[in-house]
Amino acid sequence: MSGSSDLEQGIREHLGQFSLHVLLVFATGLTIGSERAVVPVLGRDVLGVTSLFVIGSFVVSFGFVKAILNLYAGKWGTEYGRKPVLVLGWATALPLPVILIFAPSWGWITVGNVLLGINQALTWSMAINAKIDLAGPDQRGLAVGIDEAFGYTGVAAGAWITGVIAGQWSLRPEPFYFLAVVVVLAFLIAIFLIEETVKYAQAEIDDEDHHDANLPFVDVVKRATYGDRTLFAAAQAGHIEKFVDTLFWLAVPLYLTSEGLGIAAVGFVVGVHSAMYFLQIATGGLADRIGRRPPVLAGMFLAGGGVLGMVLVSGYLPWVALSAASGLGMALLYPNLMTVPGDAAHPTWRAAGMGVYRMWRDSGYGVGAILIGLAMEFVTVEAAFYLTGLLMIVSGAIVYLLMEETHPEFGTHEPPAPATEQPTGAAPQD
Repeated sequence: MSGSSDLEQGIREHLGQFSLHVLLVFATGLTIGSERAVVPVLGRDVLGVTSLFVIGSFVVSFGFVKAILNLYAGKWGTEYGRKPVLVLGWATALPLPVILIFAPSWGWITVGNVLLGINQALTWSMAINAKIDLAGPDQRGLAVGIDEAFGYTGVAAGAWITGVIAGQWSLRPEPFYFLAVVVVLAFLIAIFLIEETVKYAQAEIDDEDHHDANLPFVDVVKRATYGDRTLFAAAQAGHIEKFVDTLFWLAVPLYLTSEGLGIAAVGFVVGVHSAMYFLQIATGGLADRIGRRPPVLAGMFLAGGGVLGMVLVSGYLPWVALSAASGLGMALLYPNLMTVPGDAAHPTWRAAGMGVYRMWRDSGYGVGAILIGLAMEFVTVEAAFYLTGLLMIVSGAIVYLLMEETHPEFGTHEPPAPATEQPTGAAPQD
């Protein structure tokens, strides 16, 4: 389809559908947030799991499943459209509350998190691609910022609400009644109210701009993984920053409860971290004005420093403050790392390119859970904080050295030339 299409893009022009996608990504955040404060403590105090590494296994299953499905969600979203993939994602979450309520052993929780990984990959991937489709290139950073802000506000709200419910009643079943309501309502909205948006991505295509179009899927994977140093820098940074998210899911609740903090207060500390992600509305829009690279760099170092600080202080208010600081760092880096492949990809393979980035990013859940779990099991819980904080600082240094600016106006990034356009005798590049 030609770029001369009459289809108009813009957030204001599609406010109704854009708002529905905001509501759905908020529900996606509520779904994962409902596990954040409660499930690790449920494993230790109700299901009798004594190994901290085993407790981490439910995040390992979640992370690797979500990573793989992220890769294919983008591909399927291009081939079949955004809506069918979105509906499938919510359908897979329907059994989750039942599993969490009735699970007789930790193994069932791990199985439930496989379904959660599928849900999060398919629904969040389609949420971000649909918003980018509707917003158009001039508001891409803002669209990503809004998506991530409301998604992670949902994570914060889910952690806080279920923490309060668990503190008032019990660790189960009451918190998961709330989860059941969220999942059913989101499933119905996806079926009956959401419209297809892939046509707006097709409308961006310029018939004259074909040199980078229609890359085969395997070439997209190569380009977004290692064939382009800027996209490599984004992928490794996305992978490592997920260690922070995993730390707040696994180690923070266990560390704070071991320090004597009640479950409701733990839910608030964890929730404050995710609540700072709401600032992505501002940080995504900021990157539309100053470029992607500066907020990414600032965020990597701030998030790493906040994590390190949490084990160097003691007390509820200092923990809240450092949780917020690390959350602010994540708000700076998170939407703008994801916008990098959005900038660099041709509209014909943008969804697939975003899927590759999200695959490497969310595999950080699995790798992070393994390393954090091993640190907690064989060293100390505090060691997991040191590991995560130092890796964030090293990853930030790699971004500083390798990542070029990709913003269409300020950018210095040039993608590798396709093999068909290279000089005779030159070695092909991916």
